[in-house]
Amino acid sequence: MDASPPRLLDQVRQAVRRKHYSLRTEEAYVSWIKRYILFHHKRHPNEMGAAEVEAYLTYLAIHERVAASTQNQALSALLFLYTEVLRQPLDAAIKAVRAKQPDRLPTVLSRDEVRRLLDPISGTHRLMAQLLYGSGLRLLECLRLRVKDLDFDYRQITVRDGKGQKDRRTMLPASLIAPLQQHLIAVQALHTEDLREGYGAVLLPDALARKFPNAEREWPWQYVFPAHKRSSDPRTGVVRRHHMHESGLQKVVRRAAQQLGFPKRVTCHTLRHSFATHLLEAGYDIRTIQELLGHKDVKTTMIYTHVLNRGGRGVRSPLDDEAR
Repeated sequence: MDASPPRLLDQVRQAVRRKHYSLRTEEAYVSWIKRYILFHHKRHPNEMGAAEVEAYLTYLAIHERVAASTQNQALSALLFLYTEVLRQPLDAAIKAVRAKQPDRLPTVLSRDEVRRLLDPISGTHRLMAQLLYGSGLRLLECLRLRVKDLDFDYRQITVRDGKGQKDRRTMLPASLIAPLQQHLIAVQALHTEDLREGYGAVLLPDALARKFPNAEREWPWQYVFPAHKRSSDPRTGVVRRHHMHESGLQKVVRRAAQQLGFPKRVTCHTLRHSFATHLLEAGYDIRTIQELLGHKDVKTTMIYTHVLNRGGRGVRSPLDDEAR
């Protein structure tokens, strides 16, 4: 007797893993597809098409009032469902009401505010926060760094599989070389202990794990910021030491900003915004900053020029003229 085919959401998970997408993407796609099916009263997607996708995306924009990025993620999940899982690409163009992309300027700290923010943060969290500001890393890019990605001689960091699945290089601040080297001594001791206890394997992309079966236990492939405890992989159940969870640094940065009484909403990403803005203030070329940040289009990087012009900087207020 033939086994019954896997359920639709399990097929989605299998397709996501074949594409080597992250667990975060897998969870997001499954969630959006499930919500899409429930919205249409549990009809099977095989029975639906572009019209139903448009209706759901329009509902998200008008009734749920989601952000444009959220609506785009839902669309990506549904296109993946029809193209990669059902093998029924949507022929018609999706003409849903689109969520409005807000024109917001990023929150940026001054150099003095960055210094004050970092001062009370200590230990590994301080080192991570310094990398976000000193190298312009995104939080997950920092957490996913491997030992081999740090080049102390050339003072550069290689960011692997960043946003848009692109690699790039950015600067490694000279002031962080000694602290990072000292940190890695402790990390290597932890790795040696894991190996002695029968563990020490780190998660690698599937193709790489097959090509280099011993690499997962080798020192260069270990995370720079490993978790304090080993945990089981939610996909395979294999017990490994993953990288630190992003919530740890997020809480530390938020608490430091609150204690300092900053009127701005400060997050880990604020440090990346501040990195870009301070480089522009120092006179560095916009194309160089684009490359360091890993932006696909220079228009994305140009937003920091608007930050510098906010509030009419460089223009004298007429009120100041009256006060003379």
